[in-house]
Amino acid sequence: MKLDVCLEMVFTDLPPEERIPKIAAAGYDAVEFWMPDGKNLDAVRDAARRCKVTINNMVVNGPGGPLLGVAAEQQQYVARVEETIAIGKRIGCRQAITCTCNDLPGVSHAQTHAAVVRALAVAAEVAARHDFVLLLEPLNTRADHKGYFLDSVDEGAEIVREVKSPGLKLLFDIYHVQIMQGDLIRRIEQHLDVIGHFHSAGVPGRHELFDGEIHYPAIVKRLEALGYAGFFGLEYAPALADHAESLRRVKAYLLGG
Repeated sequence: MKLDVCLEMVFTDLPPEERIPKIAAAGYDAVEFWMPDGKNLDAVRDAARRCKVTINNMVVNGPGGPLLGVAAEQQQYVARVEETIAIGKRIGCRQAITCTCNDLPGVSHAQTHAAVVRALAVAAEVAARHDFVLLLEPLNTRADHKGYFLDSVDEGAEIVREVKSPGLKLLFDIYHVQIMQGDLIRRIEQHLDVIGHFHSAGVPGRHELFDGEIHYPAIVKRLEALGYAGFFGLEYAPALADHAESLRRVKAYLLGG
């Protein structure tokens, strides 16, 4: 299983580019991060190259915008996707996570769903032309993202299938899915054809994967048996004070090393 680490969550007292060598020293050769805004992207790219670390993905937009469910903002969203793709080419990253929007006052769920599909169809076409992939992320609305539109991984998979483009895949965040729906392995099997990436964290609390109600080694073992070839992202906030030790222990827990 190929693992990557969300560098936003670890070694948070350091600038992003200085976190990459720490992650590499803990035994990982891939990272991801949230939005590129405010980062020294050349420094991030150069640190990744020095450490022989892959930058697997970043984030296009959060639930606050640009809003895929609002027609007036969809052009702004596509422009943001184009900007993200350009950044990706600059730093050697070919995937980016996209959110939808929060529930919109006076707009039905079905109307928002249709608007999201329309926006993603355009954005996915742009991404596909550049050999780039957008990763659509459902989030939980019980603990972390109250009011977010897309809180069902099943609906997320439905949207990806409706768009039907190589430029759009599903991000299956195990932490969020467990909180909202559970039945993890069956859902993974059901939607593996459209899944492009996984996120993980302990439930409850979003801490180390070995400290919670999910038995992650069983999930990793099943993914390997199914032939999943993408990355398995660690997006957790360490409860251990020593983040390097936390990362080493999580890797051993997942891979049995």
